[in-house]
Amino acid sequence: MSGAKIVFKLITREGERSYPAVISTAIIAGWTGRDKEAMEKHIVELEAIGVARPATTPIYYRVAATRLTTAGEIQVTGKDSSGEAEYILTSLDGRLWVGVGSDHTDRKVETIGVTISKQMCEKPISDELWPYDEVADHWDTLILRSYVVEDGQTHLYQEGPVTTMIDPLKLIAGYPATQGQLRDGALMFCGTLAAKGGIRPAPRFLFELEDPVLKRKIGNAYDIVSIPVEG
Repeated sequence: MSGAKIVFKLITREGERSYPAVISTAIIAGWTGRDKEAMEKHIVELEAIGVARPATTPIYYRVAATRLTTAGEIQVTGKDSSGEAEYILTSLDGRLWVGVGSDHTDRKVETIGVTISKQMCEKPISDELWPYDEVADHWDTLILRSYVVEDGQTHLYQEGPVTTMIDPLKLIAGYPATQGQLRDGALMFCGTLAAKGGIRPAPRFLFELEDPVLKRKIGNAYDIVSIPVEG
């Protein structure tokens, strides 16, 4: 089976274990805001850099699953790309799991076509996952957060509760191909937050998901290496 081969660390209340998986389907759910005012703010951010408003909200984009990575570095073309933290959902052995990722996107290409821009960059994700059923009863407390490193200084870039996005099960149900549930080997990015100080590139991006009830965090960080555009 083709796709991204990733060794996940499945973290449960009982302990943790490694799980080699092949993710064969990757879905980017966009414009998933539950808070219409906050979603409008993000739409306006993107309009400011030339990205057209979406035709519908939410909207589901497909991206090659091989773009998924847990590596600590990605290479991008030019200097117009940036990360954005999102919680992710995936199904392994018939159980739904929660993680966190960065929908790293080429912003210049995004002004030409969003689907194309999604395919331009790797999609870093955490290799750690929590069972959805362990956080479902306190889902509203989970916090999504990201940081950028600029001029050697780390700055908070995004922060907010996952409840700013549509409920996970409703989001899955909204994608016709899921028939109400993610099949094994499918992974979905589930929406993002407005950026503090505006959307901008940075040489390093950090992202995390915090569970204040069970007092744990998962996340990842990566460096962005720009490949020069020669023509």
